[in-house]
Amino acid sequence: MYKHILFASDLTNETDFILTKVRGMRGYTGARLSLIHVVEPLPGYSYAYLGVEDIEGQLIEEAKGAISKLGKELSVDIKDQWIEVGPTKSKILTVAENIGADLIICGSHGRHGLSLLLGSTANAILHGAKCDVLTVRLPE
Repeated sequence: MYKHILFASDLTNETDFILTKVRGMRGYTGARLSLIHVVEPLPGYSYAYLGVEDIEGQLIEEAKGAISKLGKELSVDIKDQWIEVGPTKSKILTVAENIGADLIICGSHGRHGLSLLLGSTANAILHGAKCDVLTVRLPE
């Protein structure tokens, strides 16, 4: 059975929907739980456009607060909480491999049109992971 679960969260309100599954899988397996959120870097020109000097730093600080709150809610030690900056797909896969996760849990939206052809983060994780992946279908 699973020993180490990595919950990849976008830290939005939809996270609450997935928490039931995360708690259930953790309770069923007794596995260690780690959390990850990835901040996608913004192009430099967008800073000036948005009128914010360090928007990336601000996003990182907000993510740290949100993941800390989620960690408390799920009783996840601070050393098992990850905030990464970069391409979401590759950062999640790298952390999963580095920590020895044997299950990644993430949410998935239904995709239509162009986004279906281009794929999604959940799809990239599913096809790139060296461990099992549980994608939780989010409500439309």
